[in-house]
Amino acid sequence: MSDSKRSTGRDRAAPFSNPGWAGNTGDFKLTEEEVRGDEYVGVRRRDGGHPSVAPTLPYILDEKSPDAPIFEGEYGERLEKILSRYPDSRAALIPALNLAQEVRGHLSSETMREVAERLELSDAYVRGVATFYTMYNKAPVGRFLIQVCTNISCNLCGGDEVLAAFLEHAGVEMGETTEDGLFTITEVECLAACGFPTAVQINSRYYENVSADDVPALLDRLREEAG
Repeated sequence: MSDSKRSTGRDRAAPFSNPGWAGNTGDFKLTEEEVRGDEYVGVRRRDGGHPSVAPTLPYILDEKSPDAPIFEGEYGERLEKILSRYPDSRAALIPALNLAQEVRGHLSSETMREVAERLELSDAYVRGVATFYTMYNKAPVGRFLIQVCTNISCNLCGGDEVLAAFLEHAGVEMGETTEDGLFTITEVECLAACGFPTAVQINSRYYENVSADDVPALLDRLREEAG
């Protein structure tokens, strides 16, 4: 047996040797695209599911409803599950803000006041937390919130060029929303996909290994999804 076979425990001539895409290793008759996939899978339950899961980060929905109630129906059930996990309502603030942004798409001053009232916290305290984190939108965003990572790994692999391509082909400046309401484009810090730069998050879907050349087709795909 060759040294390479002894050291790896597998035959390098196998039809496909997966180096670890999507956390899987081993020999498979699959392409990288088949292993990783390119479709977003999974829908979060509005009631949050199990109480241990309810406080976790929300999805960014395509449809935003700025005037919708945030603590009623299934979302009210989720809030009760969130509150059951924390003895102090201040600890439930971030999950509550996450829920509010999931429903409305951004955190307006009125939304912050509603959260403060429901958790029995001061308006100033809630506003201080909400404005500290860039993950919270303080103004309405488009149907698709496009976040382009320009941190070190993505920067070295063309992140700035990818961001510039999105702005050029959408016809907007940084942070602006297109006239048709489809796209808001922002620059963000690390998206935790450093092994596959440039990483782009569009709502709750990740796109990896994005190049500037990919941008026009990606925007066209999103337009088709929007109908």
